[in-house]
Amino acid sequence: MLIGLLTAVAASICYGTGSVLQAVGSRRSARREAAAASQVTQHGGPSLSSTAKAAMTWEFIVGTILDFVGFGLGALAARMLPLFLSQTVISANLVITAVLSVRLLGIRLTRAEWASIGVVCSALVLLASAAGPEGSGRTPIATHWWLLAVSLLLMVGGTVLVRMLGARAAILAGLLSGLGFGALGVGVRILNGIDPFDPGAVLTDPALYAILVAGIGGMYLHTLALQIGSVNGATAALVVGETVLPGMIGVWWLGDASRPGFAWLAVLGFVLAVTGAVAVAWFGAPESHGPEPEGVPESEGLEASARVPEPARVP
Repeated sequence: MLIGLLTAVAASICYGTGSVLQAVGSRRSARREAAAASQVTQHGGPSLSSTAKAAMTWEFIVGTILDFVGFGLGALAARMLPLFLSQTVISANLVITAVLSVRLLGIRLTRAEWASIGVVCSALVLLASAAGPEGSGRTPIATHWWLLAVSLLLMVGGTVLVRMLGARAAILAGLLSGLGFGALGVGVRILNGIDPFDPGAVLTDPALYAILVAGIGGMYLHTLALQIGSVNGATAALVVGETVLPGMIGVWWLGDASRPGFAWLAVLGFVLAVTGAVAVAWFGAPESHGPEPEGVPESEGLEASARVPEPARVP
């Protein structure tokens, strides 16, 4: 249990640090491409070109590397902990992001944000105290095919829908990316051929391809959410999608459980952790209502870009 918790915390740190760097890279790219006609689609969403350019900034590249490290650590945590605990600890990367923003970007958090961070930390202690053994993850192969089909539907269909809705779809993109990361966690838990390791079983398991679809699709939709609107609302939606449904699946179908007599504490900790994480996102920096002032040094501009989302606009 302790090793699993430490692994989940390390994954959370990687994801939180990566989010800060990715947000900075996305905003820098968006400002550079603000006058380019290729920045948005006819519906107001970001074009493939603008998304690719955001992904090529050094900040975004380093943040993505950290995401991959976080993915590996998160996968280990999902095998060692109940999903309601591992996914919730990983979603607490919002706390890491907020603290790093104070340290690295000089951002001042409000009392509401500090209170929300306190709620998340306290809730994680409750969850860790109440969590019991993780389930076996053994499920019929038909479940693995269903997971792949649902992942494809969410990621492909969601991407099309987000591009049609454009700048109005930031929260939807966040929710879909969260559901993708949640499906990834479920896939890691049920993946065959891990213990004992059997490459043939791993490569022929539909859950492996569900993991790839959900992981890549979730990262892509998360990038869109960072570009097109309210990052606060999108991140709050991501937390809900990443934690609530996987946690319920873990308890109902995969055998995750709390310690005997501590179910009420696990439920309380889970609800408080998700609520606190959503509050950390929701009480974040206000939206921008105008262009960045001229004459701002690049370092200050980067600071502002990380804390003030700029929705994509149709030229």
